[in-house]
Amino acid sequence: MIIWIASYPKSGNTYLRSFIASYYFSKKGKFDFNLLLNILQFPSVKFTKKNISSELEASKSWIYNQEQFFSGEKVHFIKTHNTLNNYKGNEFANNKQTLGAIYIVRDPRNVITSMKNHYSMSYDYAYSKLIDDNASLLEKSRDNDHSNFTFLGSWSEHYKSWKMSKNFKTLFLKYEDLENYKYDSFKKIVTFINQLKNDKSKINEKKLINSINSTSFKNLRNKEEIEGFEESINLQNSDQKVRFFNLGFNNRWEKILPKEILEKLNNSFKKDLSDLEYYYE
Repeated sequence: MIIWIASYPKSGNTYLRSFIASYYFSKKGKFDFNLLLNILQFPSVKFTKKNISSELEASKSWIYNQEQFFSGEKVHFIKTHNTLNNYKGNEFANNKQTLGAIYIVRDPRNVITSMKNHYSMSYDYAYSKLIDDNASLLEKSRDNDHSNFTFLGSWSEHYKSWKMSKNFKTLFLKYEDLENYKYDSFKKIVTFINQLKNDKSKINEKKLINSINSTSFKNLRNKEEIEGFEESINLQNSDQKVRFFNLGFNNRWEKILPKEILEKLNNSFKKDLSDLEYYYE
């Protein structure tokens, strides 16, 4: 069975799964990058039974591949950036293989600056992705393989697809709450996971604190600088890596965003910003 760790890209997914990996896959709650190998990504080449040659074929294989790799009583924590909305009639997940999900949403005005840095793209291009109902991710690994085709859709539809789902229980979190209400937020995450797993044991408070502290953004950034991080990507036409853990909670759109991009985002996502109680002028 699957517990999804889901988000739109650059919304805190790696930060969240670092904490989960520390609490559930270490003895004392001390983080190490190798622990992330316990929470792999889907869709991916690793979790497919055949070479897939198109986006449509990839979407038709989502449920099949979940049945092949994640059936049974064992709980698998799986990262995804996929929307829950159907792709050309094909669903991404259902309650047959899914135990539940944790979804993390982030203010899109901070998402866009993180996307711009991580993918080395312009603000205009990043904005076009955020509002694109057909946006997707695809890294072809071999022979035009589409196994890791990820359907995003727009930022707005992405978070709503997970938040409004009735197929399984979903814990919906705001990235900003992991900073402002750190202890309560992470304790809520452990409580939710234990309930999904029907684990009635008490929360290990010492391990919880260790997991929170060892996965602070500052610690993650320092570890990346010292050890490197395989999920960082190269600058275009360069061997130089873009720092994965860049600004984190110091990413403040008020100080960074160009006025014209801010106006576009505020206009496009006015209702979403209000519904999510994000500051808006």
